[in-house]
Amino acid sequence: MGVLYDDLMQGYDAVHNVDGISGERLAKRLDAISEIGLTENNGSHRPGFSKEEKAAKELVSKWMREAGLEVRQDGAGNIFGLLAGKKNDLPAILSGSHLDSVPDGGHFDGVLGVLAALEVAQAWQATGYHPETPYEVVVFTDEEGARFNGGFHGSEAVVGKGDIEEKLKLVNQDGMHFSEVLEAIGLSVDSYLGAERGNEEIEMFAEVHIEQGKQLEHEELPCGIVTGIAGPCWLEFTFTGEAGHAGNTPMNDRQDALVAASEFIARVNKLPGSVSDTAVATVGKLNLNPNGVNVIPGSVTLYVDIRDIFKETRDSLVDQVLELAEDVADRHQISVEHIEKMRVAPVPIEEEKQQLLEKSFAEKMIQSYRLPSGAGHDAMIIGEKWPVAMLFTQSKGGISHNPAEWSDLNDCVQTVHVLKNFLEKMQD
Repeated sequence: MGVLYDDLMQGYDAVHNVDGISGERLAKRLDAISEIGLTENNGSHRPGFSKEEKAAKELVSKWMREAGLEVRQDGAGNIFGLLAGKKNDLPAILSGSHLDSVPDGGHFDGVLGVLAALEVAQAWQATGYHPETPYEVVVFTDEEGARFNGGFHGSEAVVGKGDIEEKLKLVNQDGMHFSEVLEAIGLSVDSYLGAERGNEEIEMFAEVHIEQGKQLEHEELPCGIVTGIAGPCWLEFTFTGEAGHAGNTPMNDRQDALVAASEFIARVNKLPGSVSDTAVATVGKLNLNPNGVNVIPGSVTLYVDIRDIFKETRDSLVDQVLELAEDVADRHQISVEHIEKMRVAPVPIEEEKQQLLEKSFAEKMIQSYRLPSGAGHDAMIIGEKWPVAMLFTQSKGGISHNPAEWSDLNDCVQTVHVLKNFLEKMQD
């Protein structure tokens, strides 16, 4: 076993090794996958559609077969491990996540969700439990999007979402087009398009993921119930004034684009709270022109990332941000233009699913806690077509997409217990 296994097992309480679930097995598997694409910084490097992602999928496929699952790969490279149900004519319940990573990322993002879903199947095998409906453990391809600066290619294929013409325009850092990347791993555009699943094939999807935030840590809880997945809207604004000499232009005769942009940024920060408790808005990128020490800024281009788990309040916040930009530009006697770069629908989780999860928490003697997801996940894509449920596992320090990413094994295993109980309740 490697370093990750040893670190995970330190402080692990074997009292959680019940009902067929094994913390040691989960730790061994997390450790084994961490060795694939291991970086000098002890991080993970498994870009989507890479040989490293493929190797991780092959290893998980091996474990799926050992757990008695029938394994197949679809035309987008997604892996499905099927456990037949008593009534195989019923739609399947799916659970899983992804195995690809950002460059030099952590060892838990995505991987924990895949292994949690597999651990449930393994536990059912050990205890002789046979679900009523088919159960599928799924590994989605390229969630992170490190290769093309845009992810969810696997889950989008399953849903039948996305403009294939736009995907064909994608080029990675090595100059390879989307179609060429598919062909390099034995796939094709036609096979990708054939990966869509029918409405009648799937009942729901449940995903476990690390929180990537600090709320559960602050509450000292191992896991929590996700209330919804925020849908992002990205807006690009360009404030245009007039560049001028910093020494020879009086303060009362300036059209300083940066001063206007600064006011806009400060006021954007105060808007989300007036819309909802879960809305957020962030200015994370800014370009200045001409960007000289002794030159009054003539134009500023900045980007606003606006998110909420409810479409109505998210869109209301978008409208307020647009109105604010016009107001600021008028006050500073400059112009402003905007381009909407992206708008993805939020995915609220059904109240019925959240209440069922709360019952699972109660039966496992864990305090339930509800929290939104500000980050996108495969469940966000799948949720556009089928019902979804989501569990977060506590993240130490909220660190993610970083080699320092960490979730305690006790917290991971307790999350698996809740997932297993919930999936069994879905069979009733």
